[in-house]
Amino acid sequence: MLLLWINRLDRNAEAASCELTEATKKYYLFKGREIYMLRSLYSGISGMKNFQTKLDVIGNNIANVNTYGFKKSRTTFSDIFSQQVTGANGANGGRAGTNAKEVGLGSQLASIDTIHTTGSTQMTSRTLDLSLNGDGMFVVGTIKNAAAVNIDTDGQTGNNKITGNNIDDAIDLNYTRAGNFYLDDKGYLVTAEGMYVIGAAAEKTATGFGTAPSNDAGLIQVPLDAQSFSIGPNGTVEFVNAAGELNVAGQIRVVNFANEGGLVKAGGNLYRESNNSGTVDKNNDGVQLGELSIAGQDGTASIISGALEMSNVDLAEEFTDMIVAQRGFQSNTKIITTSDEVLQELMGLKR
Repeated sequence: MLLLWINRLDRNAEAASCELTEATKKYYLFKGREIYMLRSLYSGISGMKNFQTKLDVIGNNIANVNTYGFKKSRTTFSDIFSQQVTGANGANGGRAGTNAKEVGLGSQLASIDTIHTTGSTQMTSRTLDLSLNGDGMFVVGTIKNAAAVNIDTDGQTGNNKITGNNIDDAIDLNYTRAGNFYLDDKGYLVTAEGMYVIGAAAEKTATGFGTAPSNDAGLIQVPLDAQSFSIGPNGTVEFVNAAGELNVAGQIRVVNFANEGGLVKAGGNLYRESNNSGTVDKNNDGVQLGELSIAGQDGTASIISGALEMSNVDLAEEFTDMIVAQRGFQSNTKIITTSDEVLQELMGLKR
């Protein structure tokens, strides 16, 4: 507990005291008027916290400058409510109106935004490296209901289709811009973390693959004995089989969101839907293949094979923001030290 003793200016022996707490609205009585103290201290503290958050965000951006498909973040601030000293007055008689007198109480974090601008394209010449040339995201996920996904198992050949009407009943869906994909030991197209790429399955039977994608959602599989394969701008995965014939392994689909900034980062270059991002399920009856767009249609991006989208972090911009945030942090610490010096002077009035 800190007690402030303030001598009255008329040198009377009386002194007013009050307890300092964390509430910024505590005040001291001085000659019958409310004198608000320490507002600058708490304003400085709020500024320091906000600039620390800004530095945290900048640090994460710089750390991911070479992360494929990474989208940078930014922080924005807003002022906290202001304390009114006197209200506004309208014109009265021969005197004009006056404006209100208000003292601000610091700043607060308004938002941390994810900026979904397209990063630069890096050519790799690797067929399974895919870049989206525009808006949209790849659909990936893990199987959560094995009975609803007819995949190859030991000794059994599946058709790679998702049974039932809804993809999200069988697959835990995630979304990504990072197109560095791979083939697993059975030839399925997967991410670096082993998540399956979702799209239109091939017309596959026990004797082989068809020449066009099916109308059913499912996984995409390139046979292990394929001589070569390619991925077209519309996401169609074609391969040359052992007999030299051209077949289709499936079609990669992409999705758009009404508010990409509302997606939640899930780590591993993945995003998940939120209540504010919009949803792939337009009819609220489960995600179906028709709600996954063919690349290049419905305003979605086309696919570039042999290329990867780099991070959209601009190092020059980040270093500039870091300098601004550092100076802002230092300025707010100066506010606190200056306010402390003022309190020391007040404490010295008693001597």
